[in-house]
Amino acid sequence: MRIRIGTRGSLLALWQAEHVSGLLVAKGHEVELHKITTTGDQVLDRRLESIGGKGAFLKEIEEAMLAGQVDLAVHSLKDVPTALPSGLSLCGYLERADPRDALLSNSGKRLESLPAGARVGTTSLRRSSQVKAMRPDLHVDDLRGNVDTRIRRLRERHYDAVILAMAGLVRLGRTGEVTQVLDPEVFVPAPGQGAIALECRQDDADVRAAAAALHHEATARAVTAERALLAALEGGCNVPLGAHAAPASGGLRLRAFVARADGSAILRGEDTGDDPEELGRRVAADLLARGAWQLVRS
Repeated sequence: MRIRIGTRGSLLALWQAEHVSGLLVAKGHEVELHKITTTGDQVLDRRLESIGGKGAFLKEIEEAMLAGQVDLAVHSLKDVPTALPSGLSLCGYLERADPRDALLSNSGKRLESLPAGARVGTTSLRRSSQVKAMRPDLHVDDLRGNVDTRIRRLRERHYDAVILAMAGLVRLGRTGEVTQVLDPEVFVPAPGQGAIALECRQDDADVRAAAAALHHEATARAVTAERALLAALEGGCNVPLGAHAAPASGGLRLRAFVARADGSAILRGEDTGDDPEELGRRVAADLLARGAWQLVRS
């Protein structure tokens, strides 16, 4: 079967699309890659929430799928909203890579030892709120662009340190530049971070079957819990929150937090359970009962 994959043109997006292509070819399929420029790639001078949130990285690819121009999309799951356009669905998750965040600094110093006033680059409210909570003496400044752009801006001394997803650095062979891998129990990752998601048309049974052959169930369980919490909190790129699920006695343990954007207050929660959806909703309900929305809106 011939499968047309729609992908963004960044190095990381192409790595992920080519990785999926290789897996599909090994299963006997023919694959074509179609590069599609998204709104998120074009508009780099504004915060994501002002141009449609993380869905800005998917919109044009999803439109191409609905128009029948491509058959399958390959996404970093952390960029995928919990609500998808009518007619599309997630049809598989690859085995998750390292879900943690990584600090890269010009000085070689770790987050806790950066000098007061150091500039840390990130546009993620989740990352910035956690940095500000841990180190209110640091300056956190916006930094958009692909992995190469962000590292180049760091090396050009526009920032003293930047925070990136470890999974992307692993996939691009740039782990040698990492100063510190941040503990996910302290610096909580984004829901779905490190996982690659496959999206297709709901009525395309052949592509769904091809994607199912690549599906990793343990990853699916963990990210389902994280995304259930995200959905229950109506979270997106404009809400500082994190969630990370990992195997534990009793099924999965889900850790999560919601914060004020300035990091002045953080509300944390965790629980263990065997039903991922129910676990995510339960931790979200606990956070809401303890004032999560009032915290975010204050």
